[in-house]
Amino acid sequence: MGMHRDDLADFLRRSRERLTPRDVGLIAGPRRRTPGLRREEVAALAGMSADYYMRLEQARSPQPSVQILAALTHALRLTTDERDHLYLLAGHRPPEGARAGEYLRPGLLFVLDRLESVPVQVVSDLGDLLAHNDMAQALFGCVCGVAPEDRNIVLRWFTEPDVRSHFAAEEHEEHARRLVSDLRAAVARRENDTASRALVGRLREASAEFAALWDRHEVAVRKAHPYRLVHPELGRLEFDCEILATPAADQRLRIFTPPPGGTEPLEMLRALGPQHRHGTAAAAETKESGAPA
Repeated sequence: MGMHRDDLADFLRRSRERLTPRDVGLIAGPRRRTPGLRREEVAALAGMSADYYMRLEQARSPQPSVQILAALTHALRLTTDERDHLYLLAGHRPPEGARAGEYLRPGLLFVLDRLESVPVQVVSDLGDLLAHNDMAQALFGCVCGVAPEDRNIVLRWFTEPDVRSHFAAEEHEEHARRLVSDLRAAVARRENDTASRALVGRLREASAEFAALWDRHEVAVRKAHPYRLVHPELGRLEFDCEILATPAADQRLRIFTPPPGGTEPLEMLRALGPQHRHGTAAAAETKESGAPA
């Protein structure tokens, strides 16, 4: 990423001029002739020399570090969008956005409820299934009978052989690679935090296949891709999966649509109804209830 010195200088100057001393807890004083803050005031708030800040505004400075940019973000009271713009102008990748964890925004739940004609899931960046609608339940089987720490699509793929029986055999190798390469990207974005380290450690210990793929260090963020599924009652089904970003940095909305002109899979899923269960989730529920499998 290249540094855009002129645009960076202009953005800093205009951001400074939009602030008043009162905005940052300073006393204006009687001899203030220019709008906004003075350069030396911004420099003091950011903990840098006035000369260095002046060179930034004059497009004469070397590329500022991310530490300098973080200090300027605070000094200039930038919003999240303005902060990201500052980083990009300076030639750096913006910091990772706020994470929601397992919290689902009301607006996202509203969308999930309204998209009742197609299978929809909300999945974390690490692969935790956070929510799904009735159509997705009919397509994949419900995971509600699985312990919360096991509701992860990557973990289930590499530790439960029955899960793969619902995917076309020719897709297994590529699907496994996509899961691992997308997880690699998420772990890097999270800077190897506690949750990602725990998941990767558990997967490496449980699956030699995962460990081998992880050691290849392939990275590819999952976007739109086809799904070829083998449903236990409906047979082979084909869907296109669109992955949409949500306001939270760690959540994704996955929407499964049939290929153009092929609405029959949706009609068959709708006929199954929301109570449909299949695969290991059904077995887990049966086991928990004490009934024979």
